[in-house]
Amino acid sequence: MRGAGLARSRPPLDVEVIAVPKALQGLRRTVRRYLDAPCADVQLCVTELVGNVIRHVGEGVCVRLRVGRTDGGRIRIEVTDPEAGALPVPVPATADDETGRGLALIDAVTVRWGVEQGVEKTVWCELAQSE
Repeated sequence: MRGAGLARSRPPLDVEVIAVPKALQGLRRTVRRYLDAPCADVQLCVTELVGNVIRHVGEGVCVRLRVGRTDGGRIRIEVTDPEAGALPVPVPATADDETGRGLALIDAVTVRWGVEQGVEKTVWCELAQSE
């Protein structure tokens, strides 16, 4: 993975998928099988990151999901989409808002997260290995 050295024991999960709401359930299941353990926080991050692509870049774009374990014992999730300029921006959500909490959730359950820009954009986050 780009920002961190991966543990050499197992190659990262690396899948491309068309970003549509129906794909989210399959991605959560794929991640759970790859990690072979309960992984609610990892699944939440995958759902939020791919969901942000659907909402802010558009349905039907191709995204790349990578999940792997780093040398430091963390689980790293990366979601890459073709819109380098559509950056994630945390926004404060009021009690009555039905959207706008995704990045706050990611910030709450991860050790760190960020964005890498190039021709494409990759939003990544890292979680402690055990939930």
